[in-house]
Amino acid sequence: MSDTAARPSRFALLANPTRFLELTGQLVPWVWVVALALLGFGLLYALQAPEDYQQGITVRILFIHVPFAWLSMMVWTVMSASALGLLVWRHPIAEVAIRTAAPIGAVFTFLCLFTGSVWGRPMWGTWWVWDARLTSVFVLFLMYLGLIALTRAFEEPQRGGRMAAIFVLVGFVVIPIIKFSVDWWNTLHQPASVLRLGGPAMPAAYLGPLFLCAAGFTALFFALHLTAMRTEIRRRRCLSLARRQALSVV
Repeated sequence: MSDTAARPSRFALLANPTRFLELTGQLVPWVWVVALALLGFGLLYALQAPEDYQQGITVRILFIHVPFAWLSMMVWTVMSASALGLLVWRHPIAEVAIRTAAPIGAVFTFLCLFTGSVWGRPMWGTWWVWDARLTSVFVLFLMYLGLIALTRAFEEPQRGGRMAAIFVLVGFVVIPIIKFSVDWWNTLHQPASVLRLGGPAMPAAYLGPLFLCAAGFTALFFALHLTAMRTEIRRRRCLSLARRQALSVV
């Protein structure tokens, strides 16, 4: 057998919680630095963006609202990939990834709904309307809450993890509904103006700070997620050690 064949893959190495902690211990500080740097530059750049001729200064809400909207869908997509890793390859870290990503995704989705309401009040004259985009994002928020409850409903993390993985994969159907709702139905939201065929329709003065803020919030998610995963692995080790000590006393 060759050395290449005998050497474990990085995917296999990450399946080992100890190795995962070692690798992420070196990576996480740098992810935090990148996230804070991108967010700092992005938000400062956003403050310099010109006012819109129709929306005025309120247009600057898009620099946080749009990244929150993107991340609300991206986090569920990340959990869907983890769900496949758990159900197909039985990757032990995948269950931890789902469990720890759900609260972060719920917060981002709530912030998406909140900033959207703040933005919608002066633009639409109301805090909330039950149009296709808003309703589908609200459903996604409820799904995050349901997933959090599901992952904590079982004493055995492995059993709860399998149920959560199935829930995540079934719930993934809402992601394309959110993405294409503005094209399929008549909504108050404008059609896609950044990721679309033919290139972005948004002015360059807004695209730069928007991409910087989106990159910063994305890096912030990965920093939070990896930190939460490391904390969860250590929490489980402490619980396992406490149980062993309790059994040895008995």
